[in-house]
Amino acid sequence: MMDGYIVQNELLKLTEMEFLYRMLVAAGIGFVLGLEREFSKHSEKEEIFAGVRTFTIVSLFGFIAALLSFVLNEWVFAIGFLGVVFLVGLAYWIDANKGKTGGTTEFATIFTYLLGGLTLLGFLTESLAFMVIVVVILSLKIKLKNIIGQLTQEEIYAFVRFVVIGLLILPFLPDKDYGLFNVINPREIGWVVVLTSGIGFVGYILMKFLGADRGILFTGIFGGMVSSTVVTWTFSKKSKEAPSLSSNYAMGIFAAATIMIVRVAVLVFIFNKGLLEGLMVPLLVLLFTGLGVTFYFYNKKKSKERLTESLPLGQPLNIRDALFFGALYTGILILVSYASSEYGDKGIYISSAISALTDIDAITISVSKLGGETLAILSAQIAIILATLSNTVVKIGLALWNGSPLLKKYILLGYGLIFISGLVGFFILNS
Repeated sequence: MMDGYIVQNELLKLTEMEFLYRMLVAAGIGFVLGLEREFSKHSEKEEIFAGVRTFTIVSLFGFIAALLSFVLNEWVFAIGFLGVVFLVGLAYWIDANKGKTGGTTEFATIFTYLLGGLTLLGFLTESLAFMVIVVVILSLKIKLKNIIGQLTQEEIYAFVRFVVIGLLILPFLPDKDYGLFNVINPREIGWVVVLTSGIGFVGYILMKFLGADRGILFTGIFGGMVSSTVVTWTFSKKSKEAPSLSSNYAMGIFAAATIMIVRVAVLVFIFNKGLLEGLMVPLLVLLFTGLGVTFYFYNKKKSKERLTESLPLGQPLNIRDALFFGALYTGILILVSYASSEYGDKGIYISSAISALTDIDAITISVSKLGGETLAILSAQIAIILATLSNTVVKIGLALWNGSPLLKKYILLGYGLIFISGLVGFFILNS
């Protein structure tokens, strides 16, 4: 042993303290995984293949085998791996002959061996992260079965289509600028389509499994991830059917509006995070106002009962609407570029306000992409705030048109405060 090292070569240097610490981590990983398996099998009253002791030993075996690969021969770890696979395979064959199927525990055992070796190399954080992921997957067996059992064939096909679009089509789109003002990029447009359809798909799944049965607030939050305008429209009409729940529906509407501010910030960060520096304060003013209004109506709502109303789920993956949004995004991109070149900042502001009458995402993405290039940073930031204000006016109009008398009062109060906070943010941005 030299200079306190028990292993010292070109590939690995390991002191006694490092060895002991990593060994304890490896043992802990095996113990936690084994504990989960043993508890799971015990609760299901099944015969256990591997529990706390087996998993701990397998993890330490991987740890020692990896060490010996550096000390004796580089093939030791591979031979040990094959040995574990053989023993696990033998155990699986015996269980299969008894009519028992399923190999989750067997694969977890093999994976534990690999984590033991990974720990020896010093990837402690990574090993622990893998352990947490595996434990979560193992412990969610019943819930995952229930979720999968509730999925329809249409939803499975939607997921497959989304994977095909995101992984097989998007990467092969040309990453070059074409067309008017040299702003049409097929790869970026494809990314917008994938992002839009992905948000819709995630929102659909969340609404299906976590939405209405947990209350209007939950529905508003997740509905706001897709479209706060849709939430405003739907809840406004619902308030006429149940006027006594107007404060509940107002809470859901303002929760969706608050999430919209978060959505704007995320889109700006994705497409041009340089704009966030100046937008941070105005967006935070809007965010905290939205949170305050939502919290006020959360405390005000008169009914505490669990509600079954939900947003209409519609299609799990609406490619047509996503393509339409991509076309809208492209059109707005050209419109903003034209307005910028012909009319300067005034043209940008007008086009932003008009575009946000239907949707705020397209103008946010378009302006973010142009900010700092063909459009000044400050002009892009102002355009985004104006679009937010314009969209707020639209939602006020929808609620006043469709809502109950009591909801109209709440909307004027809540959205009025949000609109004023948007004006404050606008003046802060221009100061």
